[in-house]
Amino acid sequence: MNKTVRTILTAVIVLLVLFLVALPKLDFSDKESNLNASAATTSPAAPKAIPVNAVVVEPKRLSDQIQITGAVLANESLEIRSEISGKVTGIYFQEGQEVKQGTLLLTINDEELTAQLEKLKYTRKLREDMEYRQRLLLEKEAISQEEYDQALTELNTSTADIKVLEAQIAKSQIRAPFDGMIGLRYVSTGSYISPQTTIATFSNIDPAKIEFSVPGRYSNDIKIGDEIEFQTDASDDAFSGKIYAIDPMIDPATRTLKMRAISPNEYRRLLPGQFARISLTLNREDDALMVPTQAVIPELNGHKVFIAKQGTVEERKVQVGIRTNRDVEISSGLSQKDTVVTSGILQIKSGSSVDITLTE
Repeated sequence: MNKTVRTILTAVIVLLVLFLVALPKLDFSDKESNLNASAATTSPAAPKAIPVNAVVVEPKRLSDQIQITGAVLANESLEIRSEISGKVTGIYFQEGQEVKQGTLLLTINDEELTAQLEKLKYTRKLREDMEYRQRLLLEKEAISQEEYDQALTELNTSTADIKVLEAQIAKSQIRAPFDGMIGLRYVSTGSYISPQTTIATFSNIDPAKIEFSVPGRYSNDIKIGDEIEFQTDASDDAFSGKIYAIDPMIDPATRTLKMRAISPNEYRRLLPGQFARISLTLNREDDALMVPTQAVIPELNGHKVFIAKQGTVEERKVQVGIRTNRDVEISSGLSQKDTVVTSGILQIKSGSSVDITLTE
């Protein structure tokens, strides 16, 4: 091999080595980027639909209810006491017994009063005879009118004294003031009692009364005859009643309005003093448009919702009304059969494409 050939081979080998060393440093990305950009310009990608849940607005029956607490009261209740002092001579009731109005419950020693009454009756008999004789003499003009009037006055005085004593004797007999049930007894036969002594408790609990208070802002929404539903701690059963009395004044300390309802209590399941959880219905509407609470978005000047139509959404200004635990009444801004978006609200805006899933 001559010198020229060796020189050519050496040059070729050097060039080859240089090419291999420089190959990794060559940048073909610009070309590829240009190709991708060109492809993107020619075929733009379609926007992806946002998955959301929605409900179709249907009219519903709406009851505006408030939950309050109260207490069960007896229809009539009192402590049996005597009007006079004396020794108890007889007790004619059992604890827990039901009695009728006028039933004799207890007697107090009235021997002294009875003796005085007997004496007054003898005196009246004598004065009756005297008045009779004086009247005959007056008819014959044997006495003056003044003498007869004195005899008549003495007779009338005796009659009045007898009535006073009979009233005092009646107070020694204590009777049931109305139909009811005797409570616990606190005296025994032979006890000396006074008007300050409690003999027993007495109450009528059929029907029962329910006393409760409502915030003053509802005063114009409640009227006599409105119904309530309530439960007590003693039972999970629901009871009902009707409002029969409303206090004419709002309590200035609590800003509440006190009222009472009456409830049948034939089986004595409601006892005075029980705690009552009360549900009071203020207003009813048969065709209210209700949407879930999470669908309503508060704004500075009101509220709005998103309405879905043909795969896109739009904003709708609405007026809200009564709120329940789950739903909100829409008083204006919606129509029946509107589709209201209830989820994904933070991801959408007017004109957004959505993939709707209807829920109940």
